[in-house]
Amino acid sequence: MRSVRKCSRTGCGSPAVATLTYAYAESTAVVGPLATYSEPHSYDLCEEHALRLTVPRGWEVVRHDGEFAAPEPTVDDLTALAEAVREAGRPDRPVEPAPEPAVNTTTGRRGHLRVLPDPVTD
Repeated sequence: MRSVRKCSRTGCGSPAVATLTYAYAESTAVVGPLATYSEPHSYDLCEEHALRLTVPRGWEVVRHDGEFAAPEPTVDDLTALAEAVREAGRPDRPVEPAPEPAVNTTTGRRGHLRVLPDPVTD
């Protein structure tokens, strides 16, 4: 299931409703409806930040006309959630047993941690 995307602005935890993309060659910032997928070179913005965006002198802002709406869950999202809940609650779901600890292990070193054998009590 898709999680709710948050505004990219530092300190803002509001849900994203718009996507900001820069066209550097044209000195343009484009603010449009929230993209389907989060892209590495675009920014998700809440409504407040999408409407208040300013750009450097000489740049142009192309803004979506109309209101920004929060994305609604799709049928696919709801179906995936229902399937996950059903799978987790199945009584015949196989459960893997925890591995048995080795009895005669030797002291080893992994990175900065050291593995010690179990103490033997008499």
